Amino acid sequence: MNNGIKGYVNELNIKPNPKNIISVSQIGAIVAQIRKQEWYASQNIFSLKAKNDESNLISLYGVTAINKSLKNSFSDGYGNYPTLAKLIKIIIKLPVKNNKPDFEFMDSFIADIEAERMSKLNSYLVATGLKDYTLTAKEQKALIDFEQAEFKEFKVTDIFDVNNSKSILSRDIIADSGTTPYLCASADNNAVSTYIAYDKQHIDTGNCVFIGGKTFVVTYQEHDFYSNDSHNLILHLKDAEKSKSNQLYLATCVKKGLSHKYSWGDSISNRKIQKDIISLPVKNEQPDYAIMETLISAMKKLVIKDVILYVNNKTQQYSPNILNNSSEARPL
Repeated sequence: MNNGIKGYVNELNIKPNPKNIISVSQIGAIVAQIRKQEWYASQNIFSLKAKNDESNLISLYGVTAINKSLKNSFSDGYGNYPTLAKLIKIIIKLPVKNNKPDFEFMDSFIADIEAERMSKLNSYLVATGLKDYTLTAKEQKALIDFEQAEFKEFKVTDIFDVNNSKSILSRDIIADSGTTPYLCASADNNAVSTYIAYDKQHIDTGNCVFIGGKTFVVTYQEHDFYSNDSHNLILHLKDAEKSKSNQLYLATCVKKGLSHKYSWGDSISNRKIQKDIISLPVKNEQPDYAIMETLISAMKKLVIKDVILYVNNKTQQYSPNILNNSSEARPL
């Protein structure tokens, strides 16, 4: 996650690793990542520096080629992992011209893909109305007043109906066989492992807060779904109009309020959550769902603003016909 960056530190007593190289993690998720800044590392990290000043290999194309070979050569986890002796023997495939790496093609190929992605993202932003990132007066006031907002503690079960999810073992499903989300307890991809077709008797109702029972990953699930474990919890909002925004806010409150209590060795359960407390903004001593809506709306705009500015900046780099580039596509 986050390109492998755990956090940021001031310069330490030892010299940092150099920038403009590729790091490779040895244990766990075995992955190559570009390091554009000087960096410090924990144990079990290798670094790859381009020979002969061929810095163009420190690129999205280069790191993708390396990851392709890592995936084919090693397994994530603690079984077959790369040692230095193994790592220097792996082979990567690159496009060539005159028997040398064709950096011009690599740059063009990545530019074509990036332009296509930017075009799709821009179309999505327009279609969903997310191009408007200007805060309303109400949203500005909600952000300013937030530090002085009144909060009150509530039992989770006063706010939600809590139930265990149904369960389908991963060995019993066919990945990508349908359109219904199959949820696991991972923080990746909003807990969606894949999309499947299965017996509808096992579907759980969406528009809810979902908690991975063993990992305490908390997400909002907009659509009906299947679950991989009956230890997972489903929280349906009581006595209030459900919306995506107020449930995103509530999911954050559950995560922030309870994450210090639960871990893999002491996981949450339906029995335990009956006694748990979360803190919510209130109006007249009752949860203020209106301010939750406004705050989430404001935060969406603050986040999407950076995305829109990034898309606009990237789009200006490409000519209108770049997506029709006739370069021959070659496998990565």
